[in-house]
Amino acid sequence: MKVFFNQLFDYNFYCNKKIIEAAAELDVVPQKSIALFSEILNLHHIYNERIAKREPKFKFGQVQDVSTWGDIHYENQRNTFDITSESEDFEKRMDYENSEGQLRIHTMQDMLFHIINESTHYRALIDIDFKANGLEPLRTNYIIYKQ
Repeated sequence: MKVFFNQLFDYNFYCNKKIIEAAAELDVVPQKSIALFSEILNLHHIYNERIAKREPKFKFGQVQDVSTWGDIHYENQRNTFDITSESEDFEKRMDYENSEGQLRIHTMQDMLFHIINESTHYRALIDIDFKANGLEPLRTNYIIYKQ
């Protein structure tokens, strides 16, 4: 399971880095794309913190400044690598309070996969937003990454 998650998070890291690099080259990053990528960063951070039983610094819907994306992304990746490296039981059930204060219980593997799945979803929305703003979509799907 460690190898599987490390491969998925390598993919996630690569794709997010492509977005960070593309945004750095733009004079103006579309506002919707800023909000969507911020949500990728926030979600990754929040679920890392839930797994680690720490209080998150970020909230869902919080817009991150484009200049901070690289640092947040790197920190998220490092924290996830610590989680996957140290875990022996990915089916361990974890409880946490969601953003509405409701108790939730999920396995660690479900929480980790949720980060990947939601990140892929938001990246697809960023591609749509890029195209709507006359920008080249980044093609961050998994099969392209594996080529």
